[in-house]
Amino acid sequence: MVDVLRVHEEDNVVIAVSQLTKGTTVEDHGQKITLLSDIPMGHKIATKYIKTGENVVRYGNPIGHTTEDIEVGQYVHTHNVKTNLSDLVEYSYQPNLKPVEVTGEMPVFDGYRRPDGKVGIRNEIWVIPTVFCANGPVQRIVELANQKYPRTENFDGFYALTHPNGCSQMGEDLLNTQKILANLAKHPNAAGTLLVSLGCEVNSMDAFLPVLGDFNTQRIKTMISQEVEDEIAVGMELIDQLYEYAASFKRETLSVSELVMAVNCGGSDGFSGITANAVLGRVTDIITDFGGTVIMTEVPEMFGAEHILMNRAADEEVFNKIVALINDYKNYFKKYGQVIYDNPTQGNMAGGISTLEEKSLGCTQKGGQAIVTDVLKYGETVKTKGFNLISGPGNDIVGITNQEAAGAVLTVFTTGRGTPSGFAVPLIRMGSNSTMSNRKKDWIDFNAGAVVEGKDFDAAAREMFELILEVASGRKQSLAEAKGYRQIGMLRDGVTN
Repeated sequence: MVDVLRVHEEDNVVIAVSQLTKGTTVEDHGQKITLLSDIPMGHKIATKYIKTGENVVRYGNPIGHTTEDIEVGQYVHTHNVKTNLSDLVEYSYQPNLKPVEVTGEMPVFDGYRRPDGKVGIRNEIWVIPTVFCANGPVQRIVELANQKYPRTENFDGFYALTHPNGCSQMGEDLLNTQKILANLAKHPNAAGTLLVSLGCEVNSMDAFLPVLGDFNTQRIKTMISQEVEDEIAVGMELIDQLYEYAASFKRETLSVSELVMAVNCGGSDGFSGITANAVLGRVTDIITDFGGTVIMTEVPEMFGAEHILMNRAADEEVFNKIVALINDYKNYFKKYGQVIYDNPTQGNMAGGISTLEEKSLGCTQKGGQAIVTDVLKYGETVKTKGFNLISGPGNDIVGITNQEAAGAVLTVFTTGRGTPSGFAVPLIRMGSNSTMSNRKKDWIDFNAGAVVEGKDFDAAAREMFELILEVASGRKQSLAEAKGYRQIGMLRDGVTN
């Protein structure tokens, strides 16, 4: 195994594959470099003399500038590198469309087609409170329902999607909650949904149903707890009706062009952009080239790499949507007096990421080379096949819930630090390095760190793609799904009444 890894030929830093000690001599493309200090795994080493104020280059792009002269073999990190980013930027459309073309027969998976034409990968029943006050009864109903109706080959169980929202909210803040809950209620992984209201909340059934719009009354049932004598008994009667409806669906073979997948990351490290995110990016290329759909968010983690996404816009209209996506989110930071580029997190820095540019350039690798076909606002649903961007934060629970509410039936999540969390739909977790992946085998479904240890990159991408099809077809559960880990969260942006 090599000691260091170069990402791009124009880079002036390399990445330590393992913990390296001062005085060690490493080799990069014939250049011998003696280390001037200890270097943690995943962190950067200078391969050239870099003067104060000059750019540090990784992924072939600047990731910041030096705050002091840096010698060959010196440790490069937050102590001597500062971001180049600041405030709003003027952009111009410079198309650079080089999508990866794939060959072979159309891949397939076994899924569930709903009457509205959408395709799910699970046949579940979701019980969703319109307000946090109803969380307790919702959890009890789900507990009893799972006891009464065990899982079968074509039924995947009942789930409570509890949350802390639905009351003391106003204006756009309330509407954000309503949009997400409405989209989840009609999600294709849910054969049926029971919506449980308290009765006096701001997000009452009267307030919520206009946002939900027209719906199939066989598929979606509603209950107002304050208006019934025993909300558990009435809830179970509605569960009986929903189960009968859900039992009518069977898996059928469908092309991958029907698949809608979310990609996200958290707890990134210095390897994320060259292993897990890069492998997942190749999978994005495969799915979108076969006509499927991939959704990416984490807008603050596009800052510094947004020009790459903008130049991959399908046309000038999509380009302008990406510009609005970026600038609207920067203005959101400014509205609250926050520093736009106050990122990465402590965990990211411990993993080797020094600036937001570096984090963003690694984060956006999840999009591969796919052309951006559409850009969605928070709470919107997918309308266009291909690679979609959606407004949302880097915060996992809010961002991923938004992607799944937009229509993603499966999420692939990359991490360098590790996390066990699960969300509304099955989540496959990729590890960026073998050290963490092997330590947390009960969290990590796929170790992408193997590509720096000699595993063929294309083979890793194909294996990951096959795992996605296995999970989508119900032949395999992801680790988070098997544990029953489920959670949702919505963006809070407004006055709490």
